[in-house]
Amino acid sequence: MRTGKINRLIAHFSLPGFLSQPSVAASLLKAAPILTPKLGQAESGSSGSQFPKTTALFGAGASGFLGCATIAYASDEAEHGLDCPSYPWPHISILSSYDHSSIRRGHQVYQQVCASCHSMSLISYRDLVGVAYAEEETKAMAAEIEVVDGPSDEGKMFTRPGKVSDRLPQPYTNEQAARFANGGAYPPDLSLITKARHNGQNYVFALLTGYHDYPAGVTIRDELHYNPYFPGGAIVMPKMLNDGAVEYEDGTPATEAQMGKDVVTFLSWAAEPEMEERKLMGLKWIFVLSLVLLQAGYYRRMRWSVLISRKLVLDVVN
Repeated sequence: MRTGKINRLIAHFSLPGFLSQPSVAASLLKAAPILTPKLGQAESGSSGSQFPKTTALFGAGASGFLGCATIAYASDEAEHGLDCPSYPWPHISILSSYDHSSIRRGHQVYQQVCASCHSMSLISYRDLVGVAYAEEETKAMAAEIEVVDGPSDEGKMFTRPGKVSDRLPQPYTNEQAARFANGGAYPPDLSLITKARHNGQNYVFALLTGYHDYPAGVTIRDELHYNPYFPGGAIVMPKMLNDGAVEYEDGTPATEAQMGKDVVTFLSWAAEPEMEERKLMGLKWIFVLSLVLLQAGYYRRMRWSVLISRKLVLDVVN
């Protein structure tokens, strides 16, 4: 009787289009281990005929599981964006530091390309001193902006030239103004963007250089742009990095990849300005602890070896 029920179950599963349903395929995979012992308990005379049916059942379950996995992977890619490749950033190694020339070029790219929409509210002009610019250059750069200050003795707000203690200017006065200017989308602050995104440096570089024409079968609104690395594939920000968009002061060719690398290096420094100091301090502590380890090994081997290897004998006879 059990064998007849199983045969009817297999015949029902073999209906056209049945395995294309993910929920049915998942329940089939769960049912396979339960059905197997019952097949093994059948009469020995019919064991040879049951083996192909068991194999077919497991094959159907595996096919359904793989189909569900493919659907889940495709939906995850559409939801979270295409996996970005890993790039060999020169400051990733434990003994490496930032490329300060690249930080300076990246700040130039940010000023001329990104600052019109994105803010960096956690970075002040004085943070750039000794990193990308000299103090005189930073003071001259800060003096070019107008900062609203006050109130004065009369209780009124006034504008003044910027100082090195001022933060980098924000493109919009508030979030509502930013959304109104960008079709409802809010441009994120870039101060910690490489830490706020998964695989941040690689993601930002892939996003900036990954714009393509949308493939066949994909439709997006006219005001959106296709970027496979952005979750959902449709992004409001157009492609901003084009060859020759910036003229570098040091004469470096301003290709799309070069500008992407420089601005990501600048954003990485903005998110971790203490990285070089942290690595240097870590190397100092490793050196000091190595000396302590050698000293402890010496005392353990030479000074305490006499006491540790001493053998005490209790003479109970005398």
